[in-house]
Formats: sequence, structure tokens, C-alpha cells
Amino acid sequence: MSETPPNTLQYRFDGPEDAPVLILGPSLGTTWHMWDRQVPELTKQWRVFRFDLPGHGGAPAYPAGAVADLAARLLTTLDGLGVQRFGYAGCALGGAVGVELALRHPERLASLALIAASPRFGTADEFRQRGVIVRTNGLDPIARSSPERWFTGGFAAAQPAITEWAVQMVRTTDPGCYIAACEALASFDVRAELGSVGVPTLVLVGSEDQVTGPAEARTLVAGIPDARLAVVPGASHLVPVEQPAAVTDLLVRHFSTAWQPGFDTATGHIALPAAVVKQVPAAGPPQPVAVAEIAPPAVSQQPQGRPDSYDAGIKVRREVLGDAHVDRVLAETDEFSGDFQELVTRYAWGEVWDRPGLDRRTRSCVTLTALVAGGHLEELAFHTRAALRNGLTPAEIKEVLLQTAVYCGVPAANRAFRVAQQVVREETTPQE
Repeated sequence: MSETPPNTLQYRFDGPEDAPVLILGPSLGTTWHMWDRQVPELTKQWRVFRFDLPGHGGAPAYPAGAVADLAARLLTTLDGLGVQRFGYAGCALGGAVGVELALRHPERLASLALIAASPRFGTADEFRQRGVIVRTNGLDPIARSSPERWFTGGFAAAQPAITEWAVQMVRTTDPGCYIAACEALASFDVRAELGSVGVPTLVLVGSEDQVTGPAEARTLVAGIPDARLAVVPGASHLVPVEQPAAVTDLLVRHFSTAWQPGFDTATGHIALPAAVVKQVPAAGPPQPVAVAEIAPPAVSQQPQGRPDSYDAGIKVRREVLGDAHVDRVLAETDEFSGDFQELVTRYAWGEVWDRPGLDRRTRSCVTLTALVAGGHLEELAFHTRAALRNGLTPAEIKEVLLQTAVYCGVPAANRAFRVAQQVVREETTPQE
């Protein structure tokens, strides 16, 4: 490759030159080769652009101490290549770059996938301590411990060559650039800004990820409007490497169906593309993937004046309860129950749940408590699932139910614990 200037990134292209551009962003300590297993399928529809972080994979060692700096270098690289609009999928630190692009440069993004990502990666002290370790002992201790952070134990044992490849990726990274990347993650915190992400977003996570796991993924889904969640069973942090077929299938489905058209800068209107990216059906049997997706609400006529609360309600109802639940309820609706379902959608979801005074995590806590008090165990089950989608962890749900034992009675809480325990097991246990 030609020399990489300090304000750009080392990159490579794969796929047809006239296809839409899809960018794949790497995790800290990895190279663009972490995406090798996705490229053959993705290049059937997209021109795939991969990049290396500074000092990773032989890239020039120009440290970047902020996620915004990495995003700026990526855009400078793309500007030099004439790439203005693209889809983006990023893993961990690469996902943080994707969120940064969505918040600061939404006009460039057509669609977004966040993999093993979080709005805040642990605590600042954790990453700064990792930097201290590297300064003192080099990258070897970090490299040797990477497989246990990145892969499940079974995968690491069954795939020694991939495990050793992962160790060598970290070991050959420039220490100064690794430390700077740790500083970038230490200062990254966009929890308060997630509501401003306006790009179609898939949040994808391995069920066994102990670094940025399902709880962090649900926080992203709860905060990002219209985000969809996909949980891949039997995978840890580096899920594109551990479950490549499942991740590829999810990316193809997302970017095939959720590619937002750009804006015509001359008119300010959406510029509809001449051709829409077509979906290619996945080959072979379906992968064992637990996917909780939220379908966009159906478009309906808006009356003049105040917006129709039904449209807002069906949107929020799908986001909180999930597409499958809402579709099932609506499919069972007939002439007798239709007015009731409209009332619930319009007023419970469109008027109350959509109010800005409380965030959805808090509303889930209130709802769980009220359902325990009223003994409404059937609704407690699907609102426990909703609470997980809204970002509550199983430990937080447990605390809510313990509180109800004091104020609603031990028998009521006992029944509630049985219901919630079953839901948590179903939602957090990998599928065979």
C-alpha cells in the first residue's frame, strides 16, 4: 500500500466498484482480518471497505486518543476516495466510531450496525489501568488474556489456530497506539445522546459476551430510536469471528432492508436512489440465532394539527414489547376487540409511554411494580421482556421485585419471581 498520512487510515476495498459502500470497523487489538469470513457474502451486494486502527495490522503508528479523532480520520480517508455515503458496521471500538458518525455526521450514514458495542465501555479507570499495564509490561499480558475476553471457552479450545492468531494480532500492535485507543474508550460516553441517533440501527451481541454483553446491547436498543436487537447464542465478544455465518446473515438482512436514502443538498429533500439494494436469501439452513427485532410502524395519514397518537403509540409499543408480541396481538384482534386495542395503542402507548417526563427504564420499573401489586402475571411476563429491552439488567429487575415484596406482599412477590425468573432464563440462555 502507499504511505498513509497521519490524518487518514490504512484501508482496503473488496467487491464491485459500482456497488454501495459498506464499511467494517475493527475492535481494539484486531485488524481488518477479523472480518475475513464476512467479506465473500457481503461483496455480492456491496463494495466492502475495511480499515485498520492506528498501529494495528502494520498501519502507521499515529496514536488517536479520542473516538472523534478516529471518526475524523476515517472521513478524511473516505473524502480522498470520493466516498460520500455508506453503510457502517463496527465491533466494540469500531462500534463507538459508528455511533460517533451517526451523532456528528448523520448525512454520511445510510445504515448502522453496532456489534459488541456500548454507549460507555466499562469505566475510565479500567481502560487507564490497562494502559498502565501496557506501559509497564508491554502488550504480552494483554495478548495472552485476549482469548478469554474474546471467545467462549469451548471455541478457544476447539480452534487453537484462531486463538493463536488472535494473540498474535494483539502482540504485534504498536503499544503507544493501543494505549491511546484505551484512552479513547475511557473518555467515550454517549449515553445521554443516544436519542439523537437517526440512522436505521442493528445492535448485535453475543449471548456469552462478558465485556459488552446483552445488558449493554439492550441499553443501546432502549436509547436509539427504532433500533433492532439481535442476540447470537454461543458467542462471546469477537462474535464475527466466533459465529461468522450468523453475523453475516444478520448484516445482509439488515443492510438489505434498512438502507436510508440520502439528502439532496440542493433541495433538502430525500434523494431516492435509482436502484434499491436487493436482498439475497441466505444459503443453507438457518443459523441458531435469537433475534428480537422491531419492525418500523406502518405509514398512515397524519391529520393536520396535532400528530395522531396512534402512530406514535404503535411505534413505541413495538419498540418496548417487540415486533413478535405486537404482531400476535394485532393478528388476534377482531371486530369485537379492535376498539380496545386502538384505545390501548393510542392512549397507553401513544400518550403515556411516549411522554418525555420519564425514561423507559423508569417506566418499566413502575410498570413491573404495578403489575405485581395487581397480580397481573400474564402481563408481568411480557413486561419483564420489555424491561430487558429497555435496558434493565436481570439484577435490576430482581431489586424491583424485592421492593415489591415489602410493599405488595411476599406472596405476590413470590409469584412474580417465578414468572420473571422464567423470562430471564429464556432471554439469557443460549439456544441449542
